[in-house]
Amino acid sequence: MESLRIYNTLARDKQSFVPREAGVVRMYVCGMTVYDYCHVGHARVMVVFDIVQRWLRTLGYQVTYVRNITDIDDKIIRRAVENGETIKSLTDRFIAALHEDADALGIARPDIEPRATDFIPQMLGMIEALEANGYAYQATDGDVNYAVRKFANYGQLSGKSIEDLRAGERVAANDAKQDPLDFVLWKKSKPEEPADTGWDSKYGRGRPGWHIECSAMSCSLLGEHFDIHGGGQDLQFPHHENELAQSEGASGQTFVNYWMHNGYVQIDNEKMSKSLGNFFTIREVLAQYDAEVVRFFIARAHYRSPLNYSDTHIDDARGALTRLYTALKDVGLDEAAGDALPDWNEAHAQRFQAAMNDDFNTPVAVSVLFELASEVNRTRDAALAQQLRSLGRLLGLLGRAPRAFLQQAAGSANEGTFDAAAIEARIAARVAAKQAKDYVEADRIRAELLEAGIALEDKPGGLTEWRRV
Repeated sequence: MESLRIYNTLARDKQSFVPREAGVVRMYVCGMTVYDYCHVGHARVMVVFDIVQRWLRTLGYQVTYVRNITDIDDKIIRRAVENGETIKSLTDRFIAALHEDADALGIARPDIEPRATDFIPQMLGMIEALEANGYAYQATDGDVNYAVRKFANYGQLSGKSIEDLRAGERVAANDAKQDPLDFVLWKKSKPEEPADTGWDSKYGRGRPGWHIECSAMSCSLLGEHFDIHGGGQDLQFPHHENELAQSEGASGQTFVNYWMHNGYVQIDNEKMSKSLGNFFTIREVLAQYDAEVVRFFIARAHYRSPLNYSDTHIDDARGALTRLYTALKDVGLDEAAGDALPDWNEAHAQRFQAAMNDDFNTPVAVSVLFELASEVNRTRDAALAQQLRSLGRLLGLLGRAPRAFLQQAAGSANEGTFDAAAIEARIAARVAAKQAKDYVEADRIRAELLEAGIALEDKPGGLTEWRRV
């Protein structure tokens, strides 16, 4: 079996994964800026790197997974001022919402979830190191900036020449900079800003720039040179480019060995984003669709590919996941063996493993699940059904009792006319009609339920089961 290969954005190629320390993986993923509810683009980042960390652990690695929270930022300050509340009140509320959304999607909490505001001393220490190394200067407006042209390899991650680059999207160009490309490391506090948005420093009272936050948190928690840094494709430039320049400028050594970026979520082939106003929050989507369906929708696309969001695509994902659960429904699985690892000597498991070792190729891995489901439907083999469930759970799927999924798959806010009690009452009425030989009424009840999205299946012994379709 081939070893794990990862597409390294820096190298623009798949490379064999060799951790810095044998058997140990240190991974940092850029998390959310908490001033609003998370949208489906955030869900994709969380699901993608949840699957990555799950697979690394499946391969036997000891993983330290860090995903940060940005809890100080211009947008956060503006929202708190608009709401008339403190920064901490705002960010605590949306951190709690983030956790609710992530938990619903079956995303494991990262091993460490640092908040930027807890690492201000480390950020200032890195800024001082950059100043000492000739990469940082304090401008006439009081801001401390990074001198981009001083860093010889600037642009290596994004693949842009320095002459093609513009100032970072969160950094407004100003006359105080030595060069328009320079980006801010430390922002001088403004008199009109709330008191809880600044910290005292040798550079005066201020707050960190966005980019320095992740450099300081990742290097403090994982070391100045670690294995994997991940995030959305939109962060490749300027955020990750600037992180790389800062971190290597401060330490003088390689920052990260493997850079991973997931593709955009798109609506009508345009990137989903809050700035464009074309986004859906995770909780809006989960009000209409089962959370595992949403996770499956994300997981079955390759993480580096664009992901087109639409109700049609989610409905298709729901139908596909329903087929997998249906294959498991009547096989007599041993629930006590729910967390059992797959039999890696079995052919389907080997193909699954090969796919995941090929840059986390979940589309191929999911296709293996459907091959297994077809075999289970044909043979009713409990061992193959256990393989299907065990492999699915490595992706965070197929963890529920099949009937529980099949009866709830429409989503919490989309039960339609009938809840479970009403459905059971209709089934009882249908049984009574059949016993009275009123087959017209029995057929009418079946058709009424089907029109409402409820399919009935008559089983031996007079039992009738139902599922949502």
